[in-house]
Amino acid sequence: MNHSLPAESVPNLLRRAGATMLRWFDTRHAVESDAARADRIDWLRVLPFIAMHLACIGVFWVGFSWLALATALTLYALRMFAITGFYHRYFSHKSFRTSRPVQFLFALVGAASVQRGPLWWAAHHRHHHRHADTDLDIHSPRHGFLRSHMGWFMTPRSFGTNFDAIKDLAKYPELRWLDRFDILVPVALATALFALGIVLKNAWPELHTSGPQLLVWGFFVSTVVLFHVTVTINSLAHRWGTRRYATGDDSRNNWLLALLTFGEGWHNNHHHYPGSARQGFVWWEYDFTYYGLRVLALLGLVRDLRTVPASMRTARPEAK
Repeated sequence: MNHSLPAESVPNLLRRAGATMLRWFDTRHAVESDAARADRIDWLRVLPFIAMHLACIGVFWVGFSWLALATALTLYALRMFAITGFYHRYFSHKSFRTSRPVQFLFALVGAASVQRGPLWWAAHHRHHHRHADTDLDIHSPRHGFLRSHMGWFMTPRSFGTNFDAIKDLAKYPELRWLDRFDILVPVALATALFALGIVLKNAWPELHTSGPQLLVWGFFVSTVVLFHVTVTINSLAHRWGTRRYATGDDSRNNWLLALLTFGEGWHNNHHHYPGSARQGFVWWEYDFTYYGLRVLALLGLVRDLRTVPASMRTARPEAK
């Protein structure tokens, strides 16, 4: 029996592969849709994402320095704040107001997180809140832990940006540009770290760093950890923790995830009142993102921080 592909399938396969690789650089490049593959991992499309994980193994070759670790931690903290404070609380929920330059600045920092563009992020998150933990919620743990944690992120169904969900944001051409060419900012950051490492090695050899070392620790390790900690809110925060409110979904408050994500772990609080810039509703629920937003407010960079009304803090308690 002849199991070879029909002759016309080879050009089609090559054309599809070429279009997919072009989307590494331009997310709006058209690719033929295939409903049968919509929920399957597109391995070619996510090859750079996989390579980023494999690059972390480079720590065994580039070695360790305290400067490299400090760089990784600093970039983790800065980009986590951009994701939680701006990608999430600002772009997705409009929980405060800011100027267009500050909006773009933190959109740039968020784009350096390799979690795609701000429009894509906000559109998917708004969809999540409309359909939390239903069949339409593509990263609900009800579909399985691995799928909720990262599998959904790697499927054709998740690649596109639903502009109907973000009409308020899509009017800004600079945000559309960031969303379309979402690889450019991460590449610029990685290049800058490599160049900085070379300069520091030559100018201050006592720091024991190098270009490859700062690249691996400051970009690859920091970014991979940042990604996986961020998406624990999809996977773990809908499974482990306590429920203060009956929200109609599986969201939970988890103190450890709140610590790692600068306050996002108070997830049941968030689903109870998504429009609040503060997700720790009581004094002992630390919310480092909110504290940072308060500092920006004091500096005049953001304004009108929305918080949960007192009546909502006690409304609809979860049934015991």
